[in-house]
Amino acid sequence: MLNDLKVKVGPQVYQYHEGALDDMVGILQAHRAQRILLVHGQVSWQKAQPYLAKLYRSKLTIYEEKHRGECSYVEANRLAQIIQSHHIDFVIGVGGGKICDVTLQAAAISNIPYGVVPTLASNCAPWTPISVMYKEDGSAEEISEHEDRQAVFMLADPRLIIDAPQRLFIAGVADTMAKWYESDAILSQEKFQLEAFPILARQTTIMCRDIMFDQAQQAIADMAAGQVTPAFKQVSEMIMAVAGLVGGFANKYARVTLAHAAHDALTAALPAIHQYNHGEIVAYGIFFQLAAEEKWSEIDRLQDFFRPLNLPCALADMGIVLDQDLARDLAQRMNRRSQVHTLPYQVDEDFLQTNFERLENYMAQKTAM
Repeated sequence: MLNDLKVKVGPQVYQYHEGALDDMVGILQAHRAQRILLVHGQVSWQKAQPYLAKLYRSKLTIYEEKHRGECSYVEANRLAQIIQSHHIDFVIGVGGGKICDVTLQAAAISNIPYGVVPTLASNCAPWTPISVMYKEDGSAEEISEHEDRQAVFMLADPRLIIDAPQRLFIAGVADTMAKWYESDAILSQEKFQLEAFPILARQTTIMCRDIMFDQAQQAIADMAAGQVTPAFKQVSEMIMAVAGLVGGFANKYARVTLAHAAHDALTAALPAIHQYNHGEIVAYGIFFQLAAEEKWSEIDRLQDFFRPLNLPCALADMGIVLDQDLARDLAQRMNRRSQVHTLPYQVDEDFLQTNFERLENYMAQKTAM
């Protein structure tokens, strides 16, 4: 039996439908909130404001603060100072993944409750009780876990989600599929087969994989047409919410391994890669994971699915020329990440360096065919 599993399923209240944001005032009143800080972006904020009309008509005191771009400790501490100076008792993040994460971090520092209103579907940040922390230069720093804190609510309206950049939505497809590929080797072990919540996590990763294969292309087409269809709603909900259940059910046994560690190493080593979105870099990371597990036929299948979506399958697709020095540097950075050592096979610097090189060679050969 597992004695170290901590289950945190998700937000206390979750709603994803037209008009969902109208219920925010009632939830805030139930928590006796009076002074609210809204942390927001720029373009998404302009689109989100009409959906918050009922909040602004309420008698609650509302403050607004524009996010400065990164989910960093510097930014979280800045927001915490604003919370303190205005005696805020509830903070709400309105925006994408970094806004949701930095809102959680600021709420934790200030010891107040928080909620999130995602404005796009690009990852499961709105759902999870973790903040992916970056440095001010945009390179990955660490994951800040909040095992004793959870969002009071996650409220989303598909009319707002569909109005986001399509490229970010496609990146979310890749990030969601990574749930299966990163956890498969761990959760398929015999020791987890009689553990209820890891079993739930594994079944959720299967949903993350299969629904993306079956519905993502239709959802992307519907998004391009501006139509909120069942396919779009299902895929966007998988990205924002259901994918977050994986780590919620199985915690460290199903959060991130090689695919996300490759993302972290690349963003730390190569500033130029910041032009690519989180999920796009993770897309490459999935191939890195599959190469490590020598699943070459699955690499071929996934490449056929990703390339029409313009998702990178090799470092060369992102304009990166891999040499021995870069491969060693990336391997060293990855090897320092604890999550790569949760896998049921030996991982060290030599293994990781070799994997970078053989994956790039394999992809080059496939491209030349």
